[in-house]
Amino acid sequence: MPVFRLDQRLLFPPPHLAENGLLAVGGDLAPERLLLAYAMGIFPWYEEGEPILWHSPDPRMVLPAAELHVARRLERTLRRGTFRVTFDTAFGRVIDVCAAAARPGQQGTWITGEMRRAYKRLHRRGYAHSAEAWRDDRLVGGLYGVSLGGAFFGESMFTREPDASKVAFVTLVRQLLEWRITLVDCQVASPHLARFGAREWPRERFLAALGEALEQPTSRGSWSPPAAAEP
Repeated sequence: MPVFRLDQRLLFPPPHLAENGLLAVGGDLAPERLLLAYAMGIFPWYEEGEPILWHSPDPRMVLPAAELHVARRLERTLRRGTFRVTFDTAFGRVIDVCAAAARPGQQGTWITGEMRRAYKRLHRRGYAHSAEAWRDDRLVGGLYGVSLGGAFFGESMFTREPDASKVAFVTLVRQLLEWRITLVDCQVASPHLARFGAREWPRERFLAALGEALEQPTSRGSWSPPAAAEP
């Protein structure tokens, strides 16, 4: 199957036409295009110096929020309150640290400057969110992603202390469930996320579940108290 080249028109080819996960190249990272992409089960993933690459992998790594699994040792860490978890109080810092974090087997980062600016714009519009783990006043872990309807699309996470990002992730997923955001998209297979109960679904099943999740209205805006929000 071909890889489609995008132009300035706000559209994507059907996700099932992706070849080995890669669907299209080009376009831009304007908020409207990003939101359309996520609503169709598509996301950008490319490295510095490459054109924008749009993906819809098959299978898709998914965590139903109600099926979150938490190991007993991590549950004890949560109960002890080792880390304080907040939402949307340091979105810019979280994405910048994610971009700078060293990852095994990777050279450089796929969270380019262009990507960081794009997701910060989405955050200002109330669609992109972060969860932060703090020890005292130090940011020691966190993650960010995009929320639409009853779905949360996880993008990246980082940790500076053992279990910090895990605590942020578990706290976020439990809160999402309370908010009736029940579908957590983890994009591609990861042993780390599999330990939390995430598993691979055929793309067709994921897209069907996404369609149902998007029937729920999107709750836009900051997930933090106004006084705590980042300027």
